[in-house]
Amino acid sequence: MEFQAMVAHETKDGIALIREEVSDDFLMPGEVTIKVHYTSANYKDGLAITPGGGVVRQYPLIPGIDLTGEVFASTDPEFAPGDLVVAHGYEIGVSHHGGFAEYARVPAGWVVKLEGLTPREAAAIGTAGYTAAMSVQALLDRGLTPEAGPVLVTGATGGVGSVAVDILAGLGFEVIASTGKLGAGELLSTLGANSVIGRLPGEGEKLRALGKAQWAAAVDSVGGTSLAHVLSTVKYGGAVAVSGLTGGSDLPTTVMPFILRGVSLLGIDSAHFPIAQRRDLWARLAKDLKPRHLSLLENYAPITEAEAVLHSILDGTHSGRTVLGVAGEF
Repeated sequence: MEFQAMVAHETKDGIALIREEVSDDFLMPGEVTIKVHYTSANYKDGLAITPGGGVVRQYPLIPGIDLTGEVFASTDPEFAPGDLVVAHGYEIGVSHHGGFAEYARVPAGWVVKLEGLTPREAAAIGTAGYTAAMSVQALLDRGLTPEAGPVLVTGATGGVGSVAVDILAGLGFEVIASTGKLGAGELLSTLGANSVIGRLPGEGEKLRALGKAQWAAAVDSVGGTSLAHVLSTVKYGGAVAVSGLTGGSDLPTTVMPFILRGVSLLGIDSAHFPIAQRRDLWARLAKDLKPRHLSLLENYAPITEAEAVLHSILDGTHSGRTVLGVAGEF
């Protein structure tokens, strides 16, 4: 069997994402072969085509850390041809060929059957939306309720932030959306944000060990100085679910928020989240945690335009979630 794929190659000039025809023996080991309907564009995919991006272990590689579609063939009895599925995380798009191709083959232990979501909806949620759901669930597991007060979401126009705003508002929380993008207020208000503020800390605002306590909790996908500021302004006993580092990997904070206000820092990693819990959370994403405005968050592009979309994510001009159509788009 031969099919089309977008393959990342390491060259003397950098990383080239090239459309080419490959055969099924190019695919890596796994029990489930999936006919890919959609993939999506993520920051990690952008790093996969960036020299020194630090996520890909060996080229050539088919990127795409998310993929949705239907089972084409399976040697695992849990999956049958025609089953609608989603697969993301683990080694997909990093050291195992991913979703930027008409077919993908992955271990059965990485695959989730879709119930209550279409493949396109699952792609619109993708890793970023799933990470947002994990962040919200982590805060709920700590006992967070709408009565506790406002919840801050940083990087609110990004993939994680925008879905987090949508989910939290749907659960009845007062949501404060922080973004550096001018003109994003209308979209964020439609998603359910009660107010929209600029990047944190504000211009000229001094970073303090402890600032004015303002938020019951926060979902942070920015990291760096922004996360340090957020930690210093969370109310007593609050928590921050952190999943990103677009603002930098250094955390210039002190122990003060932790030992004087009992603040908790909750690390969120969707890549290696155990499959049983992964499947349970996907089931909830079709129910009470389903984002209410996926159609507003979703941008669409054919897979052949993936490189341009990924560069827009890397340079900070991208908003929301971009679904990349695969089936019929090569």
